[in-house]
Amino acid sequence: MGAPSEMRIWRDSMTPPRPAGVPWLTPYLTVRDARASLAFYQAAFGFGVRDSVEDDGALMHVEMTYHDQLIVMFAPEGAFGSTARTPQSAKTVAPQSFYLYVDDVDAVYARALEAGARSLSEPQDQFWGDRFAQVEDLDGYRWALARHLS
Repeated sequence: MGAPSEMRIWRDSMTPPRPAGVPWLTPYLTVRDARASLAFYQAAFGFGVRDSVEDDGALMHVEMTYHDQLIVMFAPEGAFGSTARTPQSAKTVAPQSFYLYVDDVDAVYARALEAGARSLSEPQDQFWGDRFAQVEDLDGYRWALARHLS
């Protein structure tokens, strides 16, 4: 082999650009309390845990799945030296929302409210062909819940 840059090119060409089973884009959220967020996402949306990392008993990283696909990852504020804050902690409205297709908008909406979400819009049939509702989670992230009707 030649110079280190040649080795890097050879090694990189042999390694897939992303791990198997990981989508090309996955939201990575900052949360205030990783255990509370994990419990909320399981109860409200039915997400499952794919992987998690603890450090001295503190939950530092979580990967969650939905319908067997990696859907979201998160870490608590301050993890790994991050200065990122949740919309709730920053006292701001999240500039993005997540559009989640579900089997039953009304049922997931009700579960989300029971788990502590705040309602932003109740379930309604929309002109674009989806039944749609929107909630805000414990950290201020907005989740659109939808099911395609036609």
